Amino acid sequence: MAYTITEKILLAHTNKKSIVPGDFIYAKIDMALGNDITAPIAIKEFESIGAKQVFDRKKIALVPDHFTPAKDRKSADQAKILQRFAIKHRIENYFEIGRMGIEHALLPEKGLVGPGDLIIGADSHTCTYGALGAFSTGVGSTDLAAGFITGCVWLRVPETIKFIYHGKLGKWVSGKDLILYTIGDIGVDGALYKAMEFTGETIRSLCMDDRFAMCNMAIEAGGKSGIIEPDEITCKYTHSVARRPYSVSHKKIMGLKSDKDAKYCEIREYDVKKIEPQVSAPHLPSNAGPVTKFKSIKIDQSVIGSCTNGRISDLRIAARVLKGKKVDSRVRLIVIPATQKIYLQAIKEGLAEIFLKAGGVFSTPSCGPCLGGHLGILAKGERAIATTNRNFRGRMGHPDSEVYLSNPGVAAASAVKGRIAHPEEV
Repeated sequence: MAYTITEKILLAHTNKKSIVPGDFIYAKIDMALGNDITAPIAIKEFESIGAKQVFDRKKIALVPDHFTPAKDRKSADQAKILQRFAIKHRIENYFEIGRMGIEHALLPEKGLVGPGDLIIGADSHTCTYGALGAFSTGVGSTDLAAGFITGCVWLRVPETIKFIYHGKLGKWVSGKDLILYTIGDIGVDGALYKAMEFTGETIRSLCMDDRFAMCNMAIEAGGKSGIIEPDEITCKYTHSVARRPYSVSHKKIMGLKSDKDAKYCEIREYDVKKIEPQVSAPHLPSNAGPVTKFKSIKIDQSVIGSCTNGRISDLRIAARVLKGKKVDSRVRLIVIPATQKIYLQAIKEGLAEIFLKAGGVFSTPSCGPCLGGHLGILAKGERAIATTNRNFRGRMGHPDSEVYLSNPGVAAASAVKGRIAHPEEV
């Protein structure tokens, strides 16, 4: 029987001999993730039913990243719940301030997730890890609690949409632009409960950071997951970050591919040479169009960071635009590296100095303003351009504020011009 890569991974985590889309399965998990918003709820459920121990203290990750460093008493209490649970159950992968990062950048960087894994997380952007050739998906906090106890998750096998990208990317066009363009094409529910499989010569040429950005936003099209078949780029990354001696051989990783005659519910193809840097207008990621369409839009704030675009290559792109420039006096530029490792690398490379000299601020790792948490909340009537993944009404602050999504180059150029701008303009 022919399978997609998603179906192969799911089947390998069950005791079934075969599966088809629509089947309900009970699958073993390789990692269960919670943060300072979602894990406290899971912990409460865990304790309310009298559970005494977790299924595997090495296969749970707890990352206080959304409201940390604690912005108020309530957020401090949330983080404390994680810490107490981690100490009580000797959770190996608990990451406190100074060692933490935005969860979806931190786990791959730490080598905690890899090709062929099945990962659940009580955060919708858990789908990020599909960039490594894993099946990863967001779940509710009660499902996470069940995962903590049983080491399993109940799932419906999703159908798969295949997205094929042809051609070479233009200058200043990245994985973020590909996914914004794709979401603009199919809509925010165009892949509802589907696995989004990204492939083609363009995808094979992408660096890991761009692949993470694409899979991260699969949920913004309604996707159950995003996934890219692992290749030499994946293998090189995986082995460079692995904390554990990686149990999956190079040959097995390279063999994680969809069968040639695998069945897809839909196949879409794109010529990337036609794709310019994209911007998504409020209040949906699907409101995407070329940056030139939005040049009259003035901004009050530019945010460069998040689990989508807070990696070192993103900061390098932003610094390339900002070097020797000054941020418009009416604009707040906020740069947030996704992990401590990225923070330190940005300092070593002189990127932090570029941001500061340009008139921006360089923050400790945090989700911060992405979800309207802290470190950059918008007031009524304000507009921001951001490398984050969502621009829903009130997402970054006041319900009457606006968020435009873009890649790091566009966000940096916009900070300089005081309006949405193409990097070539500065």
